[in-house]
Amino acid sequence: MRALNHILVTGGAGFIGANFIRYLFQKTDFSGKIVNLDKLTYAGNPENLTDIDEAWGGKRYFFEKADICDFDAVSEILKRHEIDTLVHFAAESHVDRSIYGPGEFVSTNIQGTFTLLEAVRAFWKDRQDVLFHHVSTDEVYGSLGDEGFFFEDTPYDPRSPYSASKASSDHLVMAYWHTYGIPVTLSNCSNNYGPYQFPEKLIPLMILNIKDGKPLPVYGDGRNIRDWLFVDDHNSAVWTILKGGRPGETYNVGGENEWENIRLVHTLCEKTAATLGRDPEACKGLITYVKDRPGHDRRYAINCDKIKGELGWRQTVSFETGLDTTIAWYLANTAWIDRVRSGAYRQWIDRNYGAR
Repeated sequence: MRALNHILVTGGAGFIGANFIRYLFQKTDFSGKIVNLDKLTYAGNPENLTDIDEAWGGKRYFFEKADICDFDAVSEILKRHEIDTLVHFAAESHVDRSIYGPGEFVSTNIQGTFTLLEAVRAFWKDRQDVLFHHVSTDEVYGSLGDEGFFFEDTPYDPRSPYSASKASSDHLVMAYWHTYGIPVTLSNCSNNYGPYQFPEKLIPLMILNIKDGKPLPVYGDGRNIRDWLFVDDHNSAVWTILKGGRPGETYNVGGENEWENIRLVHTLCEKTAATLGRDPEACKGLITYVKDRPGHDRRYAINCDKIKGELGWRQTVSFETGLDTTIAWYLANTAWIDRVRSGAYRQWIDRNYGAR
């Protein structure tokens, strides 16, 4: 019987991790303790969970500022909080950043995952009522043509330093299952979107640039295709896997919702303009085609029959509803956006949590 009493979430101050913690507190029957371990790099923001901290801080919610590459710090946190479940979101995740600075991706995504695995191996020993769940990406599979889907047994073919680092971490996780018997599960998800996403990513970037009347940069011909998944649907899948996923198994999690980038940008123009009372065609006039990035995968598409058939998971948020929710959130939270974009936010982190 799986414990699921004391959960450690790595990267819990980031976009998906913070939404996952909020999901557990607000939308599940989980009654145990959640420990949020985050290094607080540029995309980690404790403000994302202020309401959770106010309601549950020191009782069922605990924040630990630490680096997943620090074996001693991770080991101490595992022991002090008696962790029986680890959900590993922490990662450098922006493809463009990986192209121009791959070293940080190798360190965090590969060395960090290795350190976590070594720490739980030492702490859990031979326990089988524990679980290490590793959150990964569909980008490890490479690029698809006009047809077909990524399945759990699709051969890995990463094309960027980011996806290569995630592929490496996936292989490490599965090696620890086969070699040491550590109970692990792994999920590969498609592109997430929703509230609290750092503004460098496509959907929030376009919403905010439309609001500010700035150019809307689109790579290449704009015909690259991505499968979009609302963050709460992703987190419901992770929770489903924690409760019932088979150790040693991988589960693909997708939105089954493919969009060409340029079509998505047009839709964001129409929806955001309507909300702001502006001319959508004028917003579309802001679209600027820019030189394609190196190794830009053409199409991603996830088949998630396995998690649906084995665990009964389903998406519940339509893309229209998800986009409307996301647009409304970004337009209503300009103060949050200003802080995460500014030096004032970094200074606030340093004052409250110590300099990085």
